[in-house]
This record gives sequence, structure tokens and C-alpha cells, in this order.
Amino acid sequence: MTNGFDPSPGEGIMQEDLSYITESVCIITDKVYAHCQQRECYPELEQVLPNGCTFESIRFRPGFIVEGTLTVTPLRNRPNFKRVRFTLRIPYEITCENGDVVEGFLPDILKDIIIFIPQARDEFDFRIVVETSSQLLTEPLVIDSTVVLSVGVFIIIKVVGRVQLLIPAFGFCPEPPECEEFSPNGDICEDFDYRPFPDFFPQQYEDLYPQ
Repeated sequence: MTNGFDPSPGEGIMQEDLSYITESVCIITDKVYAHCQQRECYPELEQVLPNGCTFESIRFRPGFIVEGTLTVTPLRNRPNFKRVRFTLRIPYEITCENGDVVEGFLPDILKDIIIFIPQARDEFDFRIVVETSSQLLTEPLVIDSTVVLSVGVFIIIKVVGRVQLLIPAFGFCPEPPECEEFSPNGDICEDFDYRPFPDFFPQQYEDLYPQ
């Protein structure tokens, strides 16, 4: 603890008092030069399930740019902006009640956008990074051996470059706490000692229906 400042992770860092900063340091990190958002909607997607599979749940995996589809070209009359084209693919996994997993992809998403990419030396490498968040819009509908899905996809497209930044620092991270050892045969009475004391008496009318 320094100058009354508790350096615990997630505590006090957002305070506006900059006197807690102890030094400025150089770090190498990914910097987002530009980003934009888009969304796609699929009101009805059908997935045929194999025999013996009863739909239980679906899990979407991170979307990715299909290899060989990314094309970045300059714009003649718009310096520092480029046309970016690629195919975005989002995998998903359907889990059956018997534990089987059916893998598939949402329909390919073709992107053709204009985004800020500043001029840089030839050796500097900008990367196009995508992030996706896919959600079910309604409960899946199962008809015979087919599941019908309604899916919405949020997309963030980023232009990222590896740079050296000068940032304020709060000093080194504090010493971490001791790790908790897993004990398959824990002390039952010790766990009981930390349980909250229960209510011994039923609630009154005023407790259940406060005015």
C-alpha cells in the first residue's frame, strides 16, 4: 500500500487523482486504429439433425475471416482509407440430449467496407480483426429431424497495429494471494462454520407484503 492507495486489481485504478501514478513506461501492444460495427439477421436457419439426435442446446463459436478471402485495396481519391473485403464465417455446435455434437456454420457473411487505415512504412503490418457475438432471437423450433433457428449476429471489425506506447503506470502489481488448494476430502465442519445463520422464525405479514 502506497500513499493510502490500495493497488488491489480492479480497485482504485479508475480514480481521477493522477498523483497515484508512479512513472511512465513504454509497452509494446496492439493499438486499434479504427473500428466499426455491423449486424446480420437470419430469421430462419434450418439444420437437419442426425438420427437419434434430439436438440438440447446450441453454442456459437468466434467468427473468423476465411483464409484467402481478405483483400485490402487503396482508394484513389481518399487517402488513409481503404476498401476491405473478406468472407466472415461463424461456427456453431448443436448438442443433442444423448451428448452427441453436431457442428455447422452460419451462412457466410460477405463484407465489403471502407475503413481508416493510415499510411505506414512498408514494414509496418496492419491486421484486420473481427469479433462476433451471435444470439438466438427466438426459441429453436424442432420439426421432425430439423431444427429451425432465428439468429442475430453483432460484428465488430477492427484495424489493429503493433506499436510502442507510453502510458502511465501505478507501479508493479501487488503480491498475489496464496492459491487455494483443492481438497477432495474437505473438512465438513469447517465449511459449516462459514454458513450464514438461518432464520429461526417464519416471516410476518409485514415482511412478505410490505406497504
